Amino acid sequence: MQITDKAPYFKGVAVMPNKEFKEIQLSDYRGKWLVLFFYPLDFTFVCPTEIKGFAANYKKFTEVGAEVIGCSVDSQFSHLAWIEHDLKPLPFPLMSDISKNISRAYNVLVNESIALRGTFIIDPEGVLKSIVVNDTAIGRSIDETLRTLKALQTGELTGCGWQPGETTLGKG
Repeated sequence: MQITDKAPYFKGVAVMPNKEFKEIQLSDYRGKWLVLFFYPLDFTFVCPTEIKGFAANYKKFTEVGAEVIGCSVDSQFSHLAWIEHDLKPLPFPLMSDISKNISRAYNVLVNESIALRGTFIIDPEGVLKSIVVNDTAIGRSIDETLRTLKALQTGELTGCGWQPGETTLGKG
């Protein structure tokens, strides 16, 4: 799996923003940009900071036509318990990968146990455009994910440190 490949197919049960369980799959997001992020487990130290970070910035993603899905090897019941424990609804689904097949397909499964912190940006045609994977101890930057998404959406070359609103380097 690499950039420009079709994103690996996924299907799993997710806790939706209304706290109901629903089966979701990659094809549900056809025609939209998708940020699929993997994290190790719900009830840990770093993971909740990332989930809350994506939640706090969710509107910024939807404003540019992107959806967000969180995924871990926890069950949908663990996801729901975490959401209810946190006392704040999430604006995006948390998908269960209890079988570990999705984490394996995206090459983030470690020791057949948990997922690394993988962030995948998938274009509206289902093509992988960005892959960033961190060790479990290192939280990701939501701002950098959003900046990368916006750079990809320009369809043009963007220089080092490019920020949305700045001029691009033109077509490649």
